[in-house]
Amino acid sequence: MKLKNTFAAAAAGLVAAGCCSAIKCQKNSCCAPADACACACAEYPTTIDEGFVSLFNGFDLEGWVGATGMYGVDPKEPGVLQCFPDRQAQGQPGNLLTAKEYSNFILRFEFMMPENGNNGLGIRTPSADVDAAYYGMCELQLLDDGGSAYYDKEQKKDKLKPYQYTGSIYGIVPSLRDNTDKQIWGKDKNFTGGGSYVRRPGMWNFAEVKVIGSEIEYYLNGYLITKGDVSKFKGDGDTPDKRMHPGLHNKKGRIGWLGHGSNVKWKNIRIKELPDCAKMGQACPKQAMQAPAGFETYFNGKVEQIAANWKGVTTEEKFDFPHIRAAATAEKRAEMQKKADALMLKHWHVRNGNLFFDGYKGGYSLATKKDYGDFEMWADWRIMSITGDSGLYLRGLPQVQIWDAHNQWKIGSGGLYNNKYKKTGNISKALKIADKQVGDWNRFYVKMVGNKVTVKLNGELVVDNVTLENLWQQGHPIPDVEQIELQCHGDPLEWRNIFIKSL
Repeated sequence: MKLKNTFAAAAAGLVAAGCCSAIKCQKNSCCAPADACACACAEYPTTIDEGFVSLFNGFDLEGWVGATGMYGVDPKEPGVLQCFPDRQAQGQPGNLLTAKEYSNFILRFEFMMPENGNNGLGIRTPSADVDAAYYGMCELQLLDDGGSAYYDKEQKKDKLKPYQYTGSIYGIVPSLRDNTDKQIWGKDKNFTGGGSYVRRPGMWNFAEVKVIGSEIEYYLNGYLITKGDVSKFKGDGDTPDKRMHPGLHNKKGRIGWLGHGSNVKWKNIRIKELPDCAKMGQACPKQAMQAPAGFETYFNGKVEQIAANWKGVTTEEKFDFPHIRAAATAEKRAEMQKKADALMLKHWHVRNGNLFFDGYKGGYSLATKKDYGDFEMWADWRIMSITGDSGLYLRGLPQVQIWDAHNQWKIGSGGLYNNKYKKTGNISKALKIADKQVGDWNRFYVKMVGNKVTVKLNGELVVDNVTLENLWQQGHPIPDVEQIELQCHGDPLEWRNIFIKSL
């Protein structure tokens, strides 16, 4: 009884402070019951703290050991860690590892490959002077998969073993290599080739690696390309490569980069440690929240919420335009909606408790089944590819912009992108960049009254009561009531904690 009262008192203190136990759960534990991460708050939090810590300060190699002479920062590219192969000492391995050891974790980073580049990510490695692929838990490959050294483009044939391409648990579990003619709007050209999910040399990639116990998941540019469990192997030669892997079952070790004579680059390297009780798929990936008072829950992690609350959108016969839909007969609208819903079910899924859009051909935007006039809305989102792009359509009109503010446009998300500012004076750009890094979660607050829109991103005001224009019918008023849409722009992304309230 005393323990129960103590917990209740602590919870009351959190609510009184304007937060809730969900925030504590998100930051400090991944083993709390599911409902502990889904509590109601006295005041809905405007920002998200995922608990990641930077491993690279952008200036020097503080916190790293091993080949510190081979790796470094070029003054011309501040904030970018590089491998300089010409600095490698004779006979010395080119391994750069964290000084600290890690057990369970989520690692996020961005990397760029040169042509025919080769490197690796060492997992739970004891020291910098051993081969991480065998004496560490494993090596996760980093390669220019479509480079001429590794792939014959004329013959469309791999030159390596399946377990030697990017994301593979080297020698053990092959990565997915089926990214051929899948991307929308010609975006296949962004990838190096051979079915790889690695982007072309000179382009930045985003990776998220989860290591929990004996399991590993590797997400590359938004796609899960490797999922493996090394407990299935003893490491005594029973792995697909028939090699000895004495470190395969290491419980703890260093993380780092494994130089192979290539000028590979990294940035925004950050890590979140997970407790021993963490399990893959249950490591607080969805950070579900309950709707603030008066708001309807449109999505906070449940599969059934897609069919219950959402419908597909199709561009066929311009049926993504509100005025086209409005002019159609009820029979025509039903016919087109059936087509749109069929495509929706193929491309929108729940992944790790998040609403995931794959960005593949045939996929398009998602819309609320209910139409809204004046409303308030909360929505969490994250883009998972460099130069990724998406948005929110309000009353069926584009758009509250979502994009990679840091690597491409240098303009923040949240702006009313399609406003014709020079002609109308209605601001189209966000007031500031309030975006997190690619791969990190952001939180929108959107309020629409009449044709005026206010947007806050991560607690920062980025749009201040600006008129939303009617892009589809320039000079015409916007609809009084229409659907809200999660936009397809050909890139994978995730959403969660979507709550809406009519005003």
